[in-house]
Amino acid sequence: MSSKEKTPTNLGEGNIPAPLFNCKIQYTKIFINNEWHDSVSGKKFPVINPATEEKICDVEEGDKEDVDKAVKAARKAFQIGSPWRTMDASERGRLLNKLADLMERDYLLLATIESMNGGKVFSHAYQLDLGFSVRTLRYCASWADKIQGRTIPIDGKFFSYTRHEPIGVCGQIIPWNFPLVSLVWKIGPALCCGNTVVVKPAEQTPLTALHVASLIKEAGFPPGVVNIVPGYGPTAGAAISSHMDVDKVSFTGSTEVGLLIKQAAGKSNLKRVTLELGGKSPCIVFADADLDNAVEFAHHGVFFHQGQCCIAASRLFVEESIYDEFVKRSVERAKKYTLGDPLKPGVQQGPQIDKEQYNKILDLIESGLKQGAKLECGGGPWGDKGYFIQPTVFSNVTDEMRIAKEEIFGPVQQIMKFKTIDEVIKRANNTHYGLAAGIFTKDLDKALTISSALQAGTVWVNCYSVTSPQAPFGGFKMSGNGREMGEYVLHEYLEVKTVTIKISEKNS
Repeated sequence: MSSKEKTPTNLGEGNIPAPLFNCKIQYTKIFINNEWHDSVSGKKFPVINPATEEKICDVEEGDKEDVDKAVKAARKAFQIGSPWRTMDASERGRLLNKLADLMERDYLLLATIESMNGGKVFSHAYQLDLGFSVRTLRYCASWADKIQGRTIPIDGKFFSYTRHEPIGVCGQIIPWNFPLVSLVWKIGPALCCGNTVVVKPAEQTPLTALHVASLIKEAGFPPGVVNIVPGYGPTAGAAISSHMDVDKVSFTGSTEVGLLIKQAAGKSNLKRVTLELGGKSPCIVFADADLDNAVEFAHHGVFFHQGQCCIAASRLFVEESIYDEFVKRSVERAKKYTLGDPLKPGVQQGPQIDKEQYNKILDLIESGLKQGAKLECGGGPWGDKGYFIQPTVFSNVTDEMRIAKEEIFGPVQQIMKFKTIDEVIKRANNTHYGLAAGIFTKDLDKALTISSALQAGTVWVNCYSVTSPQAPFGGFKMSGNGREMGEYVLHEYLEVKTVTIKISEKNS
């Protein structure tokens, strides 16, 4: 892999090998204590390829009893004196780098599984998801031996200092849209800080997480440090959120489920909570912007991975004087897609993840038509099988329409018109969400003013969807609490302890 950062607008550079069309799924069981287990209940659930609607395999269905076993293993691994707790911090970093090495070895296999299981275009899985995951692990590995406290000059004859210590057992609940990246975003920081984890991958996309479990054992992590329990949210996910021996829970997914997780944490043991939730992100294009650049970034901001991104630029505000030209170019761009099996060469858009999401998106498209938006292209299903939806563009969208307020999570671009800076700032902030935002303008003063005014955890200027392991990511308002990645994520997985010692004499 090139060290050059890949973004949705420069994909396709370099040679991409063919996927492993006949790859066999090796790991379908629950991973606890570095061993593979059947579910306590004996239940399994099917994993479906959303492009074909065919079953890939059956996976063991974890439930409360399986979560209990995983938490006990994680607690034992976290006990004082355990191999994990007595391990040098630099050795934790070495293990994370070893895991990254093994993921690089299995790069093609993991990219194929990610594409087949989640409907992700193979070139995206190969260039973006795998590359980002490996870089994230290496970034976290580099932090392992740099976590340190401070000495504090308190009054009196005392020596005072702080220790930054791991929280304990961390429950981590992974979404289906970026299953591998999200897995690494959670286990990487938790492990570099010295915690142990119980992971529940999304029921739609558990396969790459289970393969990574095999690599965790191969890398040499002690038993119980990482445990992976596939299962459903209302059972396995709820068991993690309410478990009295889980010290912290991190969840990425919908705002609705995030509210349930925070309630469960409060009703159980007041466990620490990190939430990365939904969004309805504004993208503001001014008349002085580079139009070609704005059209391309705004397009990828909403259509990348079939629109199944929490940061999707799904409220596009365009200044009145360039509105018609922007709509015209956006429609031309959306019509260029080739839809089909994401494993096949030349395909640029895959399916939605499942029937439920597919129906939800079509319902929202229908609401746009009924509420008076102008359908410029797309607007319906595609193909005879699989959960495919045509790239869809609406113009003449107004703020009160459902498509302008609700998170669609699909390939639907809605373009709205604005006249003044004050107006567009007010409209952009008029939402319960606050995950991301984009601004396109050549005026630096305007960009700085508006980026300060927008209520969002990330603001991109003259670009969109540019993420990096070094940069913190998270939301304002109902888009979540806490941050993923960057140095800021370490605070989410550490407790600060103050130690004060009486001394006979103090020297300044």
